[in-house]
Amino acid sequence: MEESANGWRVWLRRVVIGRNPSRTLVRTMALMVVSVVVFHFVLLPIQVEGISMLPTYRDHGVHFVNRLAYVFHEPQRGDVIAIRYSGIHMMLMKRVVALPGERVAFHGGHLYINGKPLEEPYVKRCNWEFEAGEMKPDMYYVVGDNRSMPEADHTKGGAWRYRIVGKVIL
Repeated sequence: MEESANGWRVWLRRVVIGRNPSRTLVRTMALMVVSVVVFHFVLLPIQVEGISMLPTYRDHGVHFVNRLAYVFHEPQRGDVIAIRYSGIHMMLMKRVVALPGERVAFHGGHLYINGKPLEEPYVKRCNWEFEAGEMKPDMYYVVGDNRSMPEADHTKGGAWRYRIVGKVIL
């Protein structure tokens, strides 16, 4: 009986600590450092609050922002991005619909870029009617996917490049 209990303890120790405790400690520390670096500098968790990105992203869903996504290239039309709104704790999650230098307008429920309608299969038709104008250099026009909301209730507009934190993934 005592041999069985001793064998159980040895097995439990090996599972928890490993065969070589110092090696396990080094691995654990390395995993902690990598996790802190990745989740502090590369992947930033973001929680959706509100319905402006429905049906693509649900309210209270948790996603990650890849902060390195735009190191080698600029945001592209259709990318869902996180924008620093007021400090690091408040961010908006929106879709890029127009690039720098492009002209944006909403007519008849459709989005027009430089006078041509943009096909957006992820958006239900809306009744917005306004012209946002031309985007300045280094400015992107962003808007949520839920355009069935009244236009006045929607946060949208030009976002400066330096305010874009990264691309939303997952």
